[in-house]
Amino acid sequence: MNMKRVGLSAVRMGVLVSVGLLTVEKGFTEEQHAMRCTLDTLKGRYLYALTGTAFPPAAGVTEESAAARAGSRIFYGDGTGTTIATTSVNGVIIAADLHSDLSYTVNADCTGTLDVLSAGAHQEIFIAPNGDEMTVIETDPGHVAAYYSRRVGPE
Repeated sequence: MNMKRVGLSAVRMGVLVSVGLLTVEKGFTEEQHAMRCTLDTLKGRYLYALTGTAFPPAAGVTEESAAARAGSRIFYGDGTGTTIATTSVNGVIIAADLHSDLSYTVNADCTGTLDVLSAGAHQEIFIAPNGDEMTVIETDPGHVAAYYSRRVGPE
């Protein structure tokens, strides 16, 4: 009788493990693994907000300063776009609703660059393959900030 229970338990365990493996395997399809990013992956309006630290001479500061920025960016799908942002340094608005052109690159592996042209600001971007989200890190000397950005509409 005891051997029957052991045998049934082993069969049940095997079924559970098999179902678990099938569930894990369904996580990504071959088509999803084959996705590649292009300039057109970034298209539409994205919202973002960031907080960070500015070190001299970034943002015109003379000492380590708290910095924050919020805004939206519109990507046109061709490597160009526009941005509207408000920036605060140490609790003082230094730029309100600043409009600027931007340029961006996108690599097949969904990495790229983003440049805010009037500010001369440079960033690296990491894009979700469907283009709905990205994470961004500022790369200019004196800027310590990274943020998340999400697509909220077509423009």
